[in-house]
Amino acid sequence: MKNKKILIYSFLVLFLAIGSFAQKTKKESKLPQKKYNVLFIAVDDLNDWVGFLDGNPQTLTPNMDRLAKQSMVFDRAYCTASVCNPSRAAILSGLKPSTTKIYGNGDKAFDLPIFKDTQMLPQYFAANGYETFSRGKIYHTPATGKETWANWENISGNYGKAVKKEGLMANGIPKGEMDDNMDWYATEQKTEDTPDYLNAKWAAEKLAGDFEKPFFIACGIFRPHLEWNVPKEFYDKFPLDKIVLPSVLETDLDDVGDKAKPSKDYLTIKKYGKQKEVVQAYLACVNYADYCIGQMLDALEKSKYKDNTIVVLWGDHGWHLGEKLRYKKFTLWEEACRVPLIIKAPNVTTPGSRSGRTVNLLDLYPTLIELTGLPKNEKNEGISIVPILKNPKVAWDHPSLTQMGEGRNTIRTEKWRYIRYNDNSEELYNHENDALEWVNLANKPEYATIKAEMSKKMDVILKK
Repeated sequence: MKNKKILIYSFLVLFLAIGSFAQKTKKESKLPQKKYNVLFIAVDDLNDWVGFLDGNPQTLTPNMDRLAKQSMVFDRAYCTASVCNPSRAAILSGLKPSTTKIYGNGDKAFDLPIFKDTQMLPQYFAANGYETFSRGKIYHTPATGKETWANWENISGNYGKAVKKEGLMANGIPKGEMDDNMDWYATEQKTEDTPDYLNAKWAAEKLAGDFEKPFFIACGIFRPHLEWNVPKEFYDKFPLDKIVLPSVLETDLDDVGDKAKPSKDYLTIKKYGKQKEVVQAYLACVNYADYCIGQMLDALEKSKYKDNTIVVLWGDHGWHLGEKLRYKKFTLWEEACRVPLIIKAPNVTTPGSRSGRTVNLLDLYPTLIELTGLPKNEKNEGISIVPILKNPKVAWDHPSLTQMGEGRNTIRTEKWRYIRYNDNSEELYNHENDALEWVNLANKPEYATIKAEMSKKMDVILKK
């Protein structure tokens, strides 16, 4: 009898224990999942010359293309400003250049009162439980805003030197005929000793580590920013005799006002017949950047965080390579404004998906907040594009605004680009049949209604 009571008691204890465990498990299943990590990859001066976009058929970007196949690609992503400093200040603050008044590379963001009351993107994540890390070019210079990161590391390494003849740039053009930084040359430097490789290696090592908190790792890749000096192995992949030049119309600027003229760089490069060398150099630098990015992607694939990490890869603005009779950026035309943008969001994005909706880099701040489940930052002036990440064909009426100084703005819809300058001159392009923006429709009477509608849309965005 005694043994029978003991047996009954044991079953009762076991029953209660199982019930308690089941109840506890039921409660735990309702708890939110562990927060997503973020890998934030910035590439300087990278335009649409990447394999997953249509900018150049000769480009070699296997690693970025690999990421694109795992993510959502944005066919119509645009920068907030086609200059490094204002573009990056906007991305990281969530505020338009017209709000902060940061329009040029010389503007000191953290000297302005508005930034003393603004939580920058890494600060916002840190305040909400994230460990933040940065190396490379995330703000305008590596050291800019380093105090906004919990963990910041300086860059190291170099790209190698060129042997220059007296009076000549490394590319063979006489000094003084164009900008000093518009130079290019292959180097004998080991890839493993170059800054971008070392930055990517740093990020890869971080991804192999252990974290108690969710992490936000930002890695900035410098190339293809000038000067285009990367190891020779990357130049060798693009033989000069195989280079195909972009389509250029010599009368392209005839319908855009008296102030538009071919740039000094364009005229000099044309004078010395260096057009193919420029394209070769840019493609070499893009391929080098892609190689470095591959180190991070490989590390993430091997890490314990591969299924719980949001990856965002973006270029800060576009770049002209002869189009519109110019090189570099600093314009409101498509080549300077369009950027590569890839977002991989676990359980949200469909691998290999792409969207033709217009989005802006200003939208990254609110988008990452929503993806990671953080409280909304009411100061953000961008729009969360999570609805597009969930459905690439979702109804979307948000033209993308790019600014290039006080009163110099452009907006891009899926069909049109409208530009208005501070002297009230205008440009209008129909991208359905004029992807290279060769025909300015702004002064044609039959497009007056379209122009007025686009102007009104711009005013609405500027006032927000």
